[in-house]
Amino acid sequence: MGDPREPPGGTPEGGSNDDEFRSVVFDESFVRAARIQELSAKERLAGAFGRATRPRGLGWFTLPRQAVALLLLVALAFAAAVYFGVSSPRGQVAPPSGAQLTISLTPLAPAGTVTGVADPANPFAGLPAGYADGPAGLGVPTAAATAHFTGSDVQRALASVQHYLVVSELTPATVTANETRGLRDLLTSGELAQYDDSVNTPRDDQHHSATGWMVRFDPGQVALATDTVKVRGSIQIAELDSGTLEVTADHTLVYALRPAGTTSDPSVSLYTVRRAVHFELDRADLDTGRLRVVDAAVQAGPTSCGVVQSAYLQPVLATAAGVRPSSPPAVDPGDHSRPAWQSCGVLGPITG
Repeated sequence: MGDPREPPGGTPEGGSNDDEFRSVVFDESFVRAARIQELSAKERLAGAFGRATRPRGLGWFTLPRQAVALLLLVALAFAAAVYFGVSSPRGQVAPPSGAQLTISLTPLAPAGTVTGVADPANPFAGLPAGYADGPAGLGVPTAAATAHFTGSDVQRALASVQHYLVVSELTPATVTANETRGLRDLLTSGELAQYDDSVNTPRDDQHHSATGWMVRFDPGQVALATDTVKVRGSIQIAELDSGTLEVTADHTLVYALRPAGTTSDPSVSLYTVRRAVHFELDRADLDTGRLRVVDAAVQAGPTSCGVVQSAYLQPVLATAAGVRPSSPPAVDPGDHSRPAWQSCGVLGPITG
């Protein structure tokens, strides 16, 4: 007698016995994970869906565990990047690279009455020998190789410094027309924020005086009697270290000034500025033609003591009758209510 589990006619050709599928177990978790679910008898009778099956919704709980873990990992990485990359401790942003310029300004008060030059058409006639016109007086040395820099490197450094000096103290647009963009283009990126702050909101704090970066006068008050500036001084270059050149420029500049606008007084005044400026240039600076201005010490007169010179230098301009400012005040070294760097001197005759 045949096996009651077999069909009456035996196993059809090409078919298989149920024993072959007994190893496949459709447990409860398998059924719950199915993407298609058969409708219940009540749902089929109600005709709610118009079909015998419905798709199961996809969601977090139907995704593979590996996919959920990967999504969580990406979210955590993004959150960490936002926290550590965009934010910083106490909300502070890392300061820009580059040296910060330190500035000292010393007004030189006139010792007596300020009078105009004898010949306004030839205002520099009374200067001692040794002064030259503009760039010719800068005293740029011949470039020579150093221990770690070639002669070409030194030449590029000197050219950058000379360019800065010409723009910052000899160019009329800078001196009396409030032009600041040309000078900005010569600075390294690390000093741009300080420079912009100095120009936009100048203040006497040893770091943000516009007159530390350049020589300039208020165009509403002062005009150049001639575009020529007399200059005397020198430029020294040395190695600060194996990767940095150090350049020091020390010059005395004499400007011929008059009041701005139309005036019936033809008086022309001489105004003297000494600038000692310290620069540093590394190899990247040489390639870009930019430089870092590290220190600037400025003495200028005739200027009244106590005037604010962070935005503009404040010359005492002569008149036909002469001008006698008040005498410089005495300085009390025990008075700590004023910063120690705010000092004043007396302008002596130009002898060299």
